[in-house]
Amino acid sequence: MKFRPLHDRVVVRRLESEEKTKGGIIIPDTAKEKPQEGEVIAVGAGARDEAGKLVPLDVKKGDKVLFGKWSGTEVKIDGVDLLIMKESDIMGVIAK
Repeated sequence: MKFRPLHDRVVVRRLESEEKTKGGIIIPDTAKEKPQEGEVIAVGAGARDEAGKLVPLDVKKGDKVLFGKWSGTEVKIDGVDLLIMKESDIMGVIAK
């Protein structure tokens, strides 16, 4: 990918949701909610504190994260649908 986010921004690719319920019912695309889990694709260098010191981000490339339903800005980079959001929009990292 030829995109580097600035400051405390993070690029996330949504993880696909399951297309069937536990009972085997197939959910149509129109009824699916967008997943709130994703994989971090790229991170910025970090934010600056009040003294001007660079504060690195807590998330790193490859982390699986949980974010808010309306978080981020949807963009298409190299034909892939991605989200760009501030690190503060991420609720946490999902343990492997």
